[in-house]
Amino acid sequence: MATKAMNFAALGSNPHACFASNPPKPTKARVFAVRFSATRSSDGAAIGLAERPWKVADARLVLEDGSIWRAKSFGASGTQVGEVVFNTSLTGYQEILTDPSYAGQFVLMTNPHIGNTGVNFDDEESRQCFLAGLVIRSLSITTSNWRCTETLGDYLAERNIMGIYDVDTRAITRRLRQDGSLIGVLSTEKSKTDEELLEMSRSWDIVGVDLISGVSCDAPYEWVDKTRPAWDFNNDGRDGEAYRVVAYDFGIKHNILRRLASYGCKITVVPSTWPASETLKMKPDGVLFSNGPGDPSAVPYAVETVKEIIGKVPVFGICMGHQLLGQALGGKTFKMKFGHHGGNHPVRNIQNGCVEISAQNHNYAVDPASLPEGVEVTHVNLNDGSCAGLAYPALNIMSLQYHPEASPGPHDSDCTFREFVQLMKSVKQKA
Repeated sequence: MATKAMNFAALGSNPHACFASNPPKPTKARVFAVRFSATRSSDGAAIGLAERPWKVADARLVLEDGSIWRAKSFGASGTQVGEVVFNTSLTGYQEILTDPSYAGQFVLMTNPHIGNTGVNFDDEESRQCFLAGLVIRSLSITTSNWRCTETLGDYLAERNIMGIYDVDTRAITRRLRQDGSLIGVLSTEKSKTDEELLEMSRSWDIVGVDLISGVSCDAPYEWVDKTRPAWDFNNDGRDGEAYRVVAYDFGIKHNILRRLASYGCKITVVPSTWPASETLKMKPDGVLFSNGPGDPSAVPYAVETVKEIIGKVPVFGICMGHQLLGQALGGKTFKMKFGHHGGNHPVRNIQNGCVEISAQNHNYAVDPASLPEGVEVTHVNLNDGSCAGLAYPALNIMSLQYHPEASPGPHDSDCTFREFVQLMKSVKQKA
């Protein structure tokens, strides 16, 4: 009907002509062009024209391999360098933003739609955001969650964290899987050329850098908060007895502390440089070596602390703590191609044969072949066969390469906290 209406208008006062058996011959088409000009400013922008009602690309992610990815910015502005890694979690972007283990890294979310639940205070895993920046495909234009207090963009801007969106995250992820983690520079500054940003990416390295000292607490403190009743789970197996735990803060997540407290532990958190002698003076029932960012070989002081403590009290290592235990026992660690980052990694528990879906965030792993006799590999990552857990029964040591507290992620491995409590209990009863 729309086409006929246009024909009627063209035929003027004789609309029936379009249905005639012998329609008139079409007239020759007339072609014309419209020319216009606009006055431009010194920077090339048109003067007097309305501003576009949509955001245009105003940021660049330049990777060390020479690729340049143009995107739109949100959050803070400026120029930042970091290692680009991808995270496969479907939810929990706020917990990821506040995980200290991401210090020095740009986190690329493979889930395309981010920001739809906004942010809230309850989901934070540390006192601030430590990551270098956030890379996403689509930024939600609205928020919809009853706990939301502000938008993701406002949250990042307040914390001086850069973010970009409308970039092909799938293509970047494939590049990272093929070539491994890459150093990149994120910039919104037009004054910096692509060549300058590329040089920045190629002159910076995350290997061998002590990132723990920048995320650890400055002084000891007591932790008392438990998992809230509305969110609590795995209540079985808690005997009500309290155990004193000293937790080394290498970048510890709040939910590790909440889960330990929920299992009846009285926790004292200490800085990464806290002397082992001072820890032993506190007479703890057990010591936790927490997660943390970066290269375990870059923090030999932490390895020495672990060496002085193992064998004297039961210990539990998580992520960075697991790697430090591996080195303290005489083993070696190595940098993985692109690491493990996400809430959906399958792990086989060799001790019971069960498969646990786990939350992981690490770029380094322990080489099990380098470990001394007596050290047992208790968990194996089913994606690549890497070591995901250790135990040394003779010295009351246990460790996991991943996050049993999740946040975000599944709760399959939460029972590991109960196992640590049982280890402390058995040693205490033998004393």
